[in-house]
Amino acid sequence: MELKVGDKIPNFKAKDTNGNDFDSQNLVGQKPIVIYFYPKDNTPICTAEACSFRDQYEDFKDLGAEVIGISNDSIDSHQKFAKQYQLPFILLSDPDKKISKLFGVSSGLFGILHRRVTFVIDKNGVVQMIFDSMLAQKHISKALETIKRLVL
Repeated sequence: MELKVGDKIPNFKAKDTNGNDFDSQNLVGQKPIVIYFYPKDNTPICTAEACSFRDQYEDFKDLGAEVIGISNDSIDSHQKFAKQYQLPFILLSDPDKKISKLFGVSSGLFGILHRRVTFVIDKNGVVQMIFDSMLAQKHISKALETIKRLVL
């Protein structure tokens, strides 16, 4: 199943950067959410994307939105990645690819790497934007534009 604009996001649970339980139900109904799927911690493009979200994180927070990064890296990898680059937002570990399957983010390049896909979800849990591109920098601007349209 691949999510489309207008679909409600599926409920999901995962471990966050600190090994705590994360439940999507705790955010849906509370605030807009930016969920970005990325291939791998500590790779050049993924690091650039994460740092760009970090650099604009306050802009998202000022608009009442939360940012969540998801990859199939381990919690340990996420901890090191978040610490090294001072990432203030939530990173979720999806080692069995259950969340990426729920969202329809199948593997890209020869089935090896995940695609780079960003979803903007409104306060009610409805997908308002999907951006699927390997151009990491565009994800941040597209997501911020959409969040601004939702709340302003």
